[in-house]
Amino acid sequence: MKKIITLGEVMLRLSPPGNQRFFQAQSLDVEFGGSEANVGAAIAYWGEHVAHLTAFPDSEIGWAASGQLRKNGIDTQFIPHIPGRMGIYFLENGAMQRSSQVIYDRAGSAFAGFDGKDLDWDAIFEGASWFHWSGISPALSKECADLTLKALQEAQKRGVTVSGDLNYRSNLWKFGKEPHEVMPALMELTNVFIAGTRDFKQCLNEDFKNFEDARQKVFERYPQLQYLVKTDRESHSSSHNTMTAFLYGRDETYSSRSYDLTHIVDRVGTGDAFAGGLIYGLLHMKPNEAIEFAMAAGAIKHSVPGDVLLCSLQEVKDLASGEAVGKIKR
Repeated sequence: MKKIITLGEVMLRLSPPGNQRFFQAQSLDVEFGGSEANVGAAIAYWGEHVAHLTAFPDSEIGWAASGQLRKNGIDTQFIPHIPGRMGIYFLENGAMQRSSQVIYDRAGSAFAGFDGKDLDWDAIFEGASWFHWSGISPALSKECADLTLKALQEAQKRGVTVSGDLNYRSNLWKFGKEPHEVMPALMELTNVFIAGTRDFKQCLNEDFKNFEDARQKVFERYPQLQYLVKTDRESHSSSHNTMTAFLYGRDETYSSRSYDLTHIVDRVGTGDAFAGGLIYGLLHMKPNEAIEFAMAAGAIKHSVPGDVLLCSLQEVKDLASGEAVGKIKR
């Protein structure tokens, strides 16, 4: 069993039932989710030890969120409950040619003000093999940016492999810093990037010609970088996408098979499921197998409602190998 540490905010997700629009809804479905915790939940479901770092409000909602993480198999012993509020996001699920919509209400959350100064880093990283972060956390506040940097420094001290989903989101950077003022220092301490051309342009404030140009320069700039990973998604409609994944080493490139994803149930969390599959794959498999496993995990998540991928290790392996696709299992 490997130990994986994830860091990031967990929010309350409120959604109109089915494909209703916000102004139609008479009730809202309740979930808890956050990108990095979603990654951890998938890996925990496959039998690994996952500990998540975040902060929850000291309220019934905060304790419910902590309980949900434990239900997903995540170790919550390092999560403090502090003054503040729960971050919320509202999701309206699209269908056909109507896009899904997300509205954030997360300003002033407990996590946004969490500096992590009382965290026991020796205990957190004891026996750890991997640490995962995303570009969402350092975008939220100076405290979150500093916390992410501190966690990466502690991981590097102990020789822990680090993956980062750069995940640039323009509507989150509101605390007075631009991405290129924060992200390069975090990238210097990261061994696996999940990113596309737009992420690199914003995080490095450089106008790359295309992905190949970015890939070449990023490998030159970051000597500690082992792999660069990206997915290509073509959206035919809200309910029909096509996806392929690529894993780039310094000398070799690996790609997954392409998935034609029709009748999508829930697209939220699919990138997180992919990242979870990637981490598990790189810990246990050869690179060509790891990217196939990651893409299979991401594909299955499109069929699962909610933020978190709930499926067995064997289900992902079967899909990655092309077996039992859509068949009834008896």
